[in-house]
Amino acid sequence: MKRSGNVIEVFLQPGDFYFGDTNTRIRTLLGSCVSITMWHPTRLIGGMCHYLLPARENASANSLDGRYAKEAMQMFAREIRAAKTHPSEYTVKLFGAGNMFPGIKKKNPCDLKGCTDSINICMNISCKNMTIARSLVASHGFVVTAEDLGGAGHRQIVFDIHNGNVWVRKPGVTQA
Repeated sequence: MKRSGNVIEVFLQPGDFYFGDTNTRIRTLLGSCVSITMWHPTRLIGGMCHYLLPARENASANSLDGRYAKEAMQMFAREIRAAKTHPSEYTVKLFGAGNMFPGIKKKNPCDLKGCTDSINICMNISCKNMTIARSLVASHGFVVTAEDLGGAGHRQIVFDIHNGNVWVRKPGVTQA
C-alpha cells in the first residue's frame, strides 16, 4: 500500500481482499483469477477481491481465505454488515477468468457450451471461476452492472472508490 497525494494505492496480490473508502484506488493483475468490485455510490465505500479458486476443498478452517470465491464473498458480506449497508445498494462488476492457455485443446464441457454449465461439470479453472462469480453475486442479492470475463490472456484492473470507475487494460486494448 502506498500514498499518492491523498489517495491510498493498493495492489492486490492473488488471494488479497481490500475494502475501503473514497480515498482509495485498488489495482490488480488477473489471469484465470477473478476480481469482484463493489461500490456504494452514496457512501463512497467499496472493495475488491482477487480470488484464485471457487472453493476450498477442506472448508473447516477457522479464518476466511481470500484465495477462494466463496470465502471472498463472505468477506464482502462482513464488510457490508459492518458498514450497515445492504447488498442491493452496491454497484458490482466482475473481471477476469481469462484462459491463460488458449492453445491447449481439451474435451471440456465448458468449451462446448460457452461456460454456462454447472461448476461441477466444468474442468477449466477460468470457467469455474467465471461460473462461481456469477452464481455467488446473484445468491447474495447483488446486481452485476458490468463484467469483462473470459477470453484469452491477462488483464489489468484499476478501481477508484471515489467515483466507482473501473478500468480494464488488456494487451493491446484499453477500455473503461
